[in-house]
Amino acid sequence: MRVVGVVGGVAVLLGVLWDAFETIVLPRCVGRRVRLTRSFYRLTWLAWRALGRRLRPGNFRGNLLSVYGPLSLLFLLATWAVLLIVAFALIQWGAGDQLNVPAGVHGFAADLYYSGTTMFTIGLGDLAPRSTTARILTVLEGGTGLGFLALILGYLPVMAQAFSRREANISLLDARAGSPSSAAELLKRHFGPDAYDALERLLAEWERWSADLLETQISFPALVYYRSQHDNQSWISALTTILDTCALIRLRRSLQPVPAPACIAGAGPPASVGSGPVTRGARQRRPATAGRGRDRAEAEPAASDVRAIPRRARRVPTDAAAVMAARRARRRQLGTDAIATSGRRRIFGHRRQ
Repeated sequence: MRVVGVVGGVAVLLGVLWDAFETIVLPRCVGRRVRLTRSFYRLTWLAWRALGRRLRPGNFRGNLLSVYGPLSLLFLLATWAVLLIVAFALIQWGAGDQLNVPAGVHGFAADLYYSGTTMFTIGLGDLAPRSTTARILTVLEGGTGLGFLALILGYLPVMAQAFSRREANISLLDARAGSPSSAAELLKRHFGPDAYDALERLLAEWERWSADLLETQISFPALVYYRSQHDNQSWISALTTILDTCALIRLRRSLQPVPAPACIAGAGPPASVGSGPVTRGARQRRPATAGRGRDRAEAEPAASDVRAIPRRARRVPTDAAAVMAARRARRRQLGTDAIATSGRRRIFGHRRQ
């Protein structure tokens, strides 16, 4: 039974130390599904979220949810400390009764009490090791406690700095995209000939912010549960606003007319597009000097070049009105027209008189 205690204590000790190393020290995303930190946050967040859903939406509910991030971090550190104390107590108990204990104190309770005083370096002196194995375990536990405390003291300020860097740009976004922020408001406030440069600088700053956010969220996963300090602010909604803005800008650029290819631009001006039908005289006429053979080859582009150009790029409209006028003229020329009847489009052909 004592061998099982030693093996269990060593397993718990190594598991806690490795989990703390992955959470605090290792700057990479851990893909292992079975983790103490992952299980801790899943269980505690489900309970905390269920409690928040029972409350009415308002300031009290928001404050309750905002407390979870820092409070869960403290609970996680306390859980690690308790598990380390239990692990060393199991190892001491499995190694045998190797402590000088006062009368009336014996068993696993004495080992647990001694492990707690050694971990926090209290050293009351009422319990003392009496064998070499107990002394070695005492030194190891005291060093582990000091290292664990130093790791916590160095971890919390770094977390606070990462949180401050994340919230700085979110607070500045209120003056440019409203509160709560939206892509439409951001583009509205940056509308004008001179505002496009300011919008480009803003998006460049948010590109660096996104890279910093990715790095900090991977290095410190607990930052995901840290909510913003002010109302109507969230790092998720701010990032969504920037992504929507980039999508709208990209869409606007994709809808701009494509310039005519060189072989079409060199063939002469495009066909005139107006409100009336396109006639034969309005089309581009062949040069009078162009004859057969070599002169004709020089006057017109090669057929292979024209076929290589997309059909949409062969006639480039200038605006939406020109597009609609070209479509109407084309339908008149072909003698067809589209009529919507009973929710369905039916094509009736008629010959022009």
